[in-house]
Amino acid sequence: MNVYNIKAAVMPVFPSCRTFPLFLCALLLPLYAAAQPAYPVKPIRIVLGSTPGASPDILARMITTKMSENWQQTVVIDNKVGAGGLIAANLVAKATPDGYTLLATSPAIAIRAALASNPDDVLKDFSAVTEIGFSNTALLAGPASGAKSIREIIAFANANHGKVFFASGGALTADHINGERFRIAAGIKVQHVAFKGQSEALIEVVAGRMLYTSASLTSSMPFIKNGTLRVLAVAQRTPLLPDVPSMEESLKGWGRNGSQALLAPKGTPLAIRQKISREVARITSLPEIKEKLDAVSFGITANSPEQHEKNLRADVAAFSRVLKESGLKTN
Repeated sequence: MNVYNIKAAVMPVFPSCRTFPLFLCALLLPLYAAAQPAYPVKPIRIVLGSTPGASPDILARMITTKMSENWQQTVVIDNKVGAGGLIAANLVAKATPDGYTLLATSPAIAIRAALASNPDDVLKDFSAVTEIGFSNTALLAGPASGAKSIREIIAFANANHGKVFFASGGALTADHINGERFRIAAGIKVQHVAFKGQSEALIEVVAGRMLYTSASLTSSMPFIKNGTLRVLAVAQRTPLLPDVPSMEESLKGWGRNGSQALLAPKGTPLAIRQKISREVARITSLPEIKEKLDAVSFGITANSPEQHEKNLRADVAAFSRVLKESGLKTN
């Protein structure tokens, strides 16, 4: 049999050279899939740096309950409070990158990265999983100014140049950065005073000792409803306060950044992170969960690991600009 005949005899059995790689992939794909470890096959731990009962904790428990039901695996919340979230972050950074230990984050991690001389020093130990969303933030004024709008509070601050203060629930918190962002956008001279928590800051504004504060609607709504605080603008419009404009509508260059999200130890496989992100998106779209989040004006932003990474970097850049402009960037 000559070479031509040998080639002709073989051709019906094997594909051409052009299609052979695809043919081989088709044969090997089931074997490859079978070789991949199933996930999850054991309990998952979600670590967060806030106390039980705080907003991030409540959100995490909403998600983990549904995740556990769907995956038939225990999902544990582990509250590791202290050092501004560093204890929780360090614990997860050192965990095995297999998807069974995750970090529930707040905007604090992006602020910490923005404060660092090199943001990668903070982010290098983590891989993005998904954003969950953000608590709608409001700018709130007390009775001292009598202000009922952004224009009026700016006028009051200018009339009392350098003699008024704004409150936050702690130095370099998201509330503090949001308050600074408003000060810069408005071009007013207002001094910052940090308190031990958002509740204390709100009370100081109600008492008239502080001109304004930035706080979540979750914590400030009782004051808004009883009339002791006036909400001048919100991060995003909400049916809860249909007549209140958004920050972007109110003042050019003013807005919010940062979100509550999930991170995994660096090196956690992308396929596992994608599966977690899809599960979070499924859960936050459930009518019963969406209704609960809408009731407190929580903005859902569940997305892919790739988009989460992109948004996290953008948040760091935005916070860096505010810190620099406000003179708070120390490194």
